[in-house]
Amino acid sequence: MNKEEKFVITISRQFGTGGHEIGAELARRLNVKLLDKQILNEMARKYNIVEEAVEKIESRNPLWRDDFTQFYRSYMAGTEYNGQEHDQTSRQLFEAQAEVIRKIAAQESCVIVGRCGFHIFRNHPNALKIFIHADVDCRKKRIGRKYDISESDAAAMIVDNDYSRELYTKTFTGSEWQDARNYDVSLNVKQFGVNGAVDFLMNVIG
Repeated sequence: MNKEEKFVITISRQFGTGGHEIGAELARRLNVKLLDKQILNEMARKYNIVEEAVEKIESRNPLWRDDFTQFYRSYMAGTEYNGQEHDQTSRQLFEAQAEVIRKIAAQESCVIVGRCGFHIFRNHPNALKIFIHADVDCRKKRIGRKYDISESDAAAMIVDNDYSRELYTKTFTGSEWQDARNYDVSLNVKQFGVNGAVDFLMNVIG
């Protein structure tokens, strides 16, 4: 990646790794835009979608199991469900979001957290695609501290959120979310912390 030219950095992350904080700090140090919730706001304006509805579908609130995940869990369990309209709506939102992301990235350098950015920019000539991960014990402790909950509750949140992200990615991109071949850098943050991880990535960027 050449940071002297317009660039894109995408960050995919396991739940509880601090990936969003890493992306925010990386954007701050590089003095570029961070794209996360802003994408939803712009998409809502452009497509005249009620912002609350978009946020519900794309929510990253770890305490809420979104209807997308519930639908596909039922489907995979063999439950009969006529969900064509629901699936079409979800896919339309995904494609609309991808269009907005590409539009912003064409105008300026940016860091994109989540949103299947690795797939959207898989053929971009100046993109760095990063995957942030850590072992479950490390993630449980971090989530427990952040939300003031027990490690057993944190473990349940990890399973739920990782499942949702994996299924979402597979459904809309056809790719395996945790496949290292999707990324240029796969970073275990257990020994780094947020600032240490950003220090490492800044050295990678050069």
